[in-house]
Amino acid sequence: MIKYAIYDEALKGVAIKDGFFEGWPDAPSKIKHRKILENSYKAIVAMNESNEIIGFINAVGDGVLSCYIPLLEVLKPYQGKGIGKELVRRLLLELDDLYMIDLSCDEGLVPFYEQFKMIKSNAMV
Repeated sequence: MIKYAIYDEALKGVAIKDGFFEGWPDAPSKIKHRKILENSYKAIVAMNESNEIIGFINAVGDGVLSCYIPLLEVLKPYQGKGIGKELVRRLLLELDDLYMIDLSCDEGLVPFYEQFKMIKSNAMV
């Protein structure tokens, strides 16, 4: 059974399972991954039955008006089970009082985010 939680001080000791940032040319270490979760405006994690983090999503922002969702990852063995969808759903509920929530994604992921009523837009990177 997958458990979901807002990442906070109580989860600092929870193990992060191996396999995140696969294919990145300079993947963040587990130490940096933990810092990403700790320093985010909001982060939500998915944990397996062994209480290991197997998925996460985070938002950075001002906490008043706007935020950006830079990362959503679910480890390969857990993909296709609705975990990413549930992480997005839960984060959007947490961010519901903000005026704007932005993210950038590959073209192939546009339909995934459109199911959450997100609108395709132009962006600069």
